[in-house]
Amino acid sequence: MDKRAEILDSARKVLQIEADAVVALARRLDERFAMAVEMILGCTGRVIVTGMGKSGLICQKVAATMASTGTPAIFLHPAEGVHGDLGILMKGDVVVAVSSSGETEEITRILPVIKRMGLPLIAMTGSSASTLGRAGDVFLDISIKEEACPLQLAPTASTTVTLAMGDALAVALLLQRGFREEDFALYHPGGALGKRLLLRVEDLMHVGDAVPTVNVNTLLKDALYVISSKKLGITGILDDRGDLVGVFTDGDLRRKIEQGIEVLNLPVCELMSGRPKRILGTNLAAKALQRMEEHQITSLFVFDSEEDQAPVGIIHLHDLLKAGVI
Repeated sequence: MDKRAEILDSARKVLQIEADAVVALARRLDERFAMAVEMILGCTGRVIVTGMGKSGLICQKVAATMASTGTPAIFLHPAEGVHGDLGILMKGDVVVAVSSSGETEEITRILPVIKRMGLPLIAMTGSSASTLGRAGDVFLDISIKEEACPLQLAPTASTTVTLAMGDALAVALLLQRGFREEDFALYHPGGALGKRLLLRVEDLMHVGDAVPTVNVNTLLKDALYVISSKKLGITGILDDRGDLVGVFTDGDLRRKIEQGIEVLNLPVCELMSGRPKRILGTNLAAKALQRMEEHQITSLFVFDSEEDQAPVGIIHLHDLLKAGVI
C-alpha cells in the first residue's frame, strides 16, 4: 500500500468508527432522553453545561447551540468553578455535566455543591455506575465501543458522540418550544445568515419611479426605452387599472427580433409573457432568491397582498447579491 492509500485508509477507519458510535447512540436512546428534555423545558433558569478538557470544548459548543436556538445556556469550566465560578449557579438552573469516564476529578468536586443547591443534574457519561452517573437525576449514556484513536488515548469517537447527544438535546428542545426561523434570526443578526433570515423583500425592492412599467397599448419600441432606462432588463405591462398583466424582458426581445424589425411597432401586449411571477413585500429576501432560482428568472414584481394585482415594487437578483443574501 502506497503512502497516500495508507493515509486515506486510516481516515476512512476513523470516520467509520465515529459513524458506528453515533448509530449505536441513536439505537440505545430511550425515555431518559425525553426526561432530560422535559427537565430542561421545566426549568425557570438556565442550562449550565460543564465538562473538562476535550469534553469541555464540546460542552462550549453544546451551550452555544442551545443558546442560539431558544434555550438559555452557558458553559461552566469545572476547574474555575471550584475557585469561585460556581457563583453563577442559581435556583431554577439545570446542570448538564459531561464526563466520558464519569470520574473526572474537577466534575466530581462540584457535584456536592450542585446537590446542596437542589439543582436538577443531567449526567452525560459513559458509565451509569460512575460517580457522575450515580449522582445524576437523569443519566444519558454516551459510552462507546472504541475510540477512533488507534492508541485508545485521544478522545475521538467519545467527543463525537457527546457532540451528537448535545445536538440532539438542542434540536429536541427547539422543536418542543416551537422555535421558528424568525426566532432564530433574532439571535443571528450579523453576517450572511442574519441577512438571509432578517432582510425582507420590502427592504430591498425598487419603488416609485424606479419600477419599470408601461401600459398594455405601449409600442414595443417605447417599452424598450423603459427597459433600458430602468436598467433592470424588464418592464411590467399594466392594464388601464394599473394591474400587472404581463412582463417583457430583454430576453423576450432577443427572441422576438427574429420575427423581423416590424415587431418594434407592435403593442407590447401582443408580445408580452403573461402570468408574471410575483412575491409579497413581507416575504423574506431569501424566499425571493428561492423563487428566482426555481423559475430561472432575475426579477420579481412585488405586491402588498396575494389579492392585489397592482405592483408596489420590483426586486432584482442584483439587489439580493448586493445585500449579501446570496
